Amino acid sequence: MASLSLILAAASVAQAYTNIDCGFYMRKNIDPIVMPGEYRSHMHSFFGSDAVTVSTNTSEQLRQGCHTNSNPNDFSVYWIPTLYAVVNDERVPVEPNAFKAYYEKSGEAEIPYPEDLMIVAGNAQARSPADVDPLATHSWWCEYGFEDGVDPTSPDPSGFPAKTCSLGRLQTILRFQDCVNPDTLEVAYSGRHNLPRVNRCPEGMKRIPQLRFSVRYNLSKALPGGWNGPAPLELASGAGYTFHGDFMNGWDPEASTNMLTQITDKREFQALTGSITSLPNCQAHDADPDNGTSDLQESISLINSVSAPAPEPENVPEVIPEADEVLASPTLTQATVTVYVTVAPTECAPTQISY
Repeated sequence: MASLSLILAAASVAQAYTNIDCGFYMRKNIDPIVMPGEYRSHMHSFFGSDAVTVSTNTSEQLRQGCHTNSNPNDFSVYWIPTLYAVVNDERVPVEPNAFKAYYEKSGEAEIPYPEDLMIVAGNAQARSPADVDPLATHSWWCEYGFEDGVDPTSPDPSGFPAKTCSLGRLQTILRFQDCVNPDTLEVAYSGRHNLPRVNRCPEGMKRIPQLRFSVRYNLSKALPGGWNGPAPLELASGAGYTFHGDFMNGWDPEASTNMLTQITDKREFQALTGSITSLPNCQAHDADPDNGTSDLQESISLINSVSAPAPEPENVPEVIPEADEVLASPTLTQATVTVYVTVAPTECAPTQISY
């Protein structure tokens, strides 16, 4: 039998990719990577496996749940800070109308995603765009340009577009670290700064396919009047440049390995197969509905209170994210919250379009 390294060499194409369409299924004030065991995180929007709770820390746990991912083999869970439209003194949650998880550069990868891998990309504690790692390539822009067809000279001070987007369509992307120490699960970005190492990873690390979030919002209902100047938008973590993403690996191990051999075309979407051939016949829901909250004002109260933590999780793998998360934005502490935009969980379908 040919060795895996020989197979990968024959199949290697630098920009090969696949992507997963993911459905939103809950909004909650937890972050099991950054604040395990505590219901005191800022608000996050969750996609993928619904087995995630405040204490989840293994891939096997995620595979015990339902999921909203378009590939039946992907039980991973993905989450981002919730976006709020500021309407007078109210914060209106706006959930993505499309969330895609791209897996790119699989031809350069040396190993599949390790079991129990957790990654945080972006900087929730950023105080300016300069605080965000440029290798995360994070930015906000209008998907179809600006409503009046004229580009402003720069984004607003928060990082959002400084004018109304055409059709209300706002988009953001975020790239994750693509080097991992398979023993410690520490992660880092690849790049020329790691030369002359052939894989462009720090010492002791291996390349994995690079995860990229592509997130689209439709603001036309929440902000029908649009804006000109500072955008009336806030993240649960603060300004636009505090956008960040969290990932817990829940991939079927066979599919995760196949990602290195089946995804070989750099221009076309390629479907990824594994041991699971059909999507789950279930409805994703909060696995821990009696704890935590989806209400912004209540989450802020919990952040500012001394609450009893949940039972401490066992066997938490060592993860060194690029940046820790922040508990809450000062701009949100005095917010009056009225939720009048409801986004139902969505079923996902595969896509063959790359953005």
